[in-house]
Amino acid sequence: MPRIYLSPSTQEGNMYVTGGSEEYYMNLIADAMEPYLVSSGIQYTRNSPDMTASDAIRESNRGNYDLHVALHSNAAPEGQYGTYTGIDVYYSPISTRGRRAAQIFVRNLKTIYPNPSKVRVLTTTTIGEVTQTRAPAVFLELGYHDNVSDANWVTGNIERIAANLVLSLTEYFGIPFIEPMGIRRGVVRVSSGTLNLREKPSRTSRIIASIPNGAPLTVVGQWQGWYVVNYRGLVGYVDSRYVNIP
Repeated sequence: MPRIYLSPSTQEGNMYVTGGSEEYYMNLIADAMEPYLVSSGIQYTRNSPDMTASDAIRESNRGNYDLHVALHSNAAPEGQYGTYTGIDVYYSPISTRGRRAAQIFVRNLKTIYPNPSKVRVLTTTTIGEVTQTRAPAVFLELGYHDNVSDANWVTGNIERIAANLVLSLTEYFGIPFIEPMGIRRGVVRVSSGTLNLREKPSRTSRIIASIPNGAPLTVVGQWQGWYVVNYRGLVGYVDSRYVNIP
């Protein structure tokens, strides 16, 4: 299953014109993303507010991630505060996977941002969390926090933005988007053999592990006859007919 490094802003000094900081609201979005990530089977590591961008890059580069996702909001140049609006999603011009991810994020964000023409894909050769990460990366500037309308859009749509971002991740990874359902305990029930844990919800998908009868597992999502489960730290899909949830 896919694994991302999730890096919400740690810039507590960047203040929203309506109150609160960039760090605060980007972490609220990351908080709201977590249940959708879990239910959709996307594993993640997340930075902490006391880290710097350089810390996040180093931590990301120590792991094996399929995508590095940085969450930020923007500010207009000095002397033009409050005059800019829009969402910019950056990727490295030499990363085909970064470009594809950025395009998916932009396409979906256009459906929830008030002015879709202001949602753009851009390249960067200077943003460290794009150019210095081993994993392909996207850097999302989710509106201008010095603009009242953008600030109100972010602060009033935390859950909606979070769900939209995870929807984009599921599209990028080619897996179903699954609404959070709560975590449940299950037990494998097969009459013979073992239960296959698969990479995707398909009987032709790669088998990650074979789970013996009677083994406990954690059910985190459900989609069209499949459960998303965690079995001994491995996340994947199993046929829901062979899992008993007490």
